[in-house]
Amino acid sequence: MAKKKVETTRTVELRELIDPTDPDVPVCRQCKLIGLSSSAYYYAPAPPSDEQLDVMDEIYDIYLEFPFYGSRKVSKELSLREWAVGRKRAARLMKAMGIEAIYQHPKTSTPHPDHKIYPYLLKDLTIDRPNQVWCTDITYIRIQSGWAYLMAVMDWHSRRVISWGLSSTMDADFCARVLEEAIQHGKPEIFNTDQGSQFTSLLFTDILKANGIRVSMDGKGRYLDNILIERLWRSIKYEDLGINGYVDLSDTKAGLKRYIDQYNFKRIHQSLNYQTPDQVYRTVAS
Repeated sequence: MAKKKVETTRTVELRELIDPTDPDVPVCRQCKLIGLSSSAYYYAPAPPSDEQLDVMDEIYDIYLEFPFYGSRKVSKELSLREWAVGRKRAARLMKAMGIEAIYQHPKTSTPHPDHKIYPYLLKDLTIDRPNQVWCTDITYIRIQSGWAYLMAVMDWHSRRVISWGLSSTMDADFCARVLEEAIQHGKPEIFNTDQGSQFTSLLFTDILKANGIRVSMDGKGRYLDNILIERLWRSIKYEDLGINGYVDLSDTKAGLKRYIDQYNFKRIHQSLNYQTPDQVYRTVAS
């Protein structure tokens, strides 16, 4: 199978700098000034083939059953299921889906080379009150019309989902919109992310700094720092997405809203002394 061209986050960010309505500077000149080829600006990614979606479905199933499998084992598992998918292609698809093995390994994410990486602030920190620490993550989800990316912002202490969003692309603009919506409901003292380029972008970190929020980023090998949201993803995929055959983004958003509202306001958690996340979030620690 011919390799498909993949848009990098860097290309997406450069494309966002182009103003096609500028009457004085043509698009081709703007592209040249920022080091972006005209073809890259006008490039529209081809939709995934049915075969690629089927393979991604199979990878998704493997991930749910064996979340600690890396690309090598995923490739082997695919072969046992009669899919001829090499390790490199498995790794490429897993990256596109926004999933990776949950185990301690030397590199948990690939930051953009030009973005600042912030120190990890949660080491030995006792998190005992709402709005002390928020965290975020992005996951791939499968819908009948293709795939989408789900992002959530969660209060670490209460497990409450502060805001969430669904998009067909995993870019900095999408992440910034979800973050801005969360800040409308409150402000944490610390916001923790991984080193993904969407979260290290100036667009994202400038919002945090403008609101007086300290930025914390997972260090290498800190594979458990997103475990709270990983548990949320697992619940959503098993209890909602795996049962309801959502057709498109609109259908999926409506279904996810019902599920997340139930999670926040009705679902009791043993770890929260059998309270709901919203009840704990609205209780100020003494």
